[in-house]
Amino acid sequence: MPHILVAGSIHPKGVALLEASGMSFELVGDIEVESYAPLLPKADALVIRTQPLTAEVIATADRLRIVSRHGVGYDAVDAGALARKGIPLCVVGDVNSRSVAEHALWLMLSATRLSNRGEKAVREGTWEWRNAQEASEIAGKSLLIVGLGRIGRRLADYATAFDMEIRAYDPYLAEHGWPAGPVGPAENLEDGLAWADFVSIHTPLSDQPLIGEAELKKMKPTAVIVNAARGGIIDETALARALSDGTIRAAGLDVFDREPPDPGNPLLALDNIVLSPHNAGLMREGAERLAIHSVQNVLDFFARKLDPALIVNGVHTNA
Repeated sequence: MPHILVAGSIHPKGVALLEASGMSFELVGDIEVESYAPLLPKADALVIRTQPLTAEVIATADRLRIVSRHGVGYDAVDAGALARKGIPLCVVGDVNSRSVAEHALWLMLSATRLSNRGEKAVREGTWEWRNAQEASEIAGKSLLIVGLGRIGRRLADYATAFDMEIRAYDPYLAEHGWPAGPVGPAENLEDGLAWADFVSIHTPLSDQPLIGEAELKKMKPTAVIVNAARGGIIDETALARALSDGTIRAAGLDVFDREPPDPGNPLLALDNIVLSPHNAGLMREGAERLAIHSVQNVLDFFARKLDPALIVNGVHTNA
C-alpha cells in the first residue's frame, strides 16, 4: 500500500479524500523543509505546498514515485532532479485562476483607492483625509497584463466590466500565436509599461527580476503595479524606492522574495502599498479545489489514470 506524505496544511476536503482512499498518509502542517524532509524517505508520494524541494532532499527519497504540487507553479521544486530519477511532477491545472484573478483585481482597486490611508483616517479620526481626494477609479483606465495565461485572461474578462482598455505582454504568445479576443499585444514590455495606468503580473519567475528600477521608471507617476504571481518578479528594493520617491503612485503585492517577509523589509513601512500573505489562490473555494485536485492527482497516478497533461517535467509514466 503506497504511503503519501503531505507537506503543508491543506483543506479538510483533501484530507477527507485521503482518508477515503484507504492509503496510509502523514500530514506535516509546518512549511519548513526541515519538517518534512526527514519523513520523505518512507514516502511513495508527496503532496507539497510552497516549500522548496531540492535535489539534495530528492536524493534521499528512494521510494518516491510521484510529486503533486498544491498549485500550478513549481519554481521551488527541482523538476530536473525529479526527472532524472524518473519521478513525475504534476500540477493541479486550472482550479484557482478565478481566485487569483479576483485577488489581482482587488489589489488594483485597493491600491488605487489607497485603502490603507482611508482605513487609517477612520481608525485614527483623521476624517478630513477624504477631502484630499487621493483615491482614484480604475474605470476607463489602461491595464497591461504581463502574462496572458489562464489567470491573465480571466483578469482581462473582469477588467472589461470596468471598461478598461487592456493590452498584454507575453513573449510566448507573441512567438507561438496570439489568441483571438479583445486583448491585443503590447509591442514590448517597455512600451506597455509606459502606456499603462495599471500593471498586473501573471508570469512565471525567472532568474532575475522582470521589473526593476529601469522598468519602474518607464511607468507613469500615476501608475499602479500589482503582483499576485511570484515573489522576485518585481525587484522589492527598487519598488520600495519607486513608491517612496513618487516614481509610481501605488502597488499591491501578494508575493514576496522571502515569505513571510523580513520585519525590516522597507515595503512594510509604506502606506501606498497593499499587502496580502500569498493567499490569492487560497480563497475558501479555491483552497478546497487545490487540496482535492492535488490529492486526486496522486490517487489517479496509483490508479494508472493520471492525466499526462498535468505532468510538467516530461516523465510520462504511471505506477
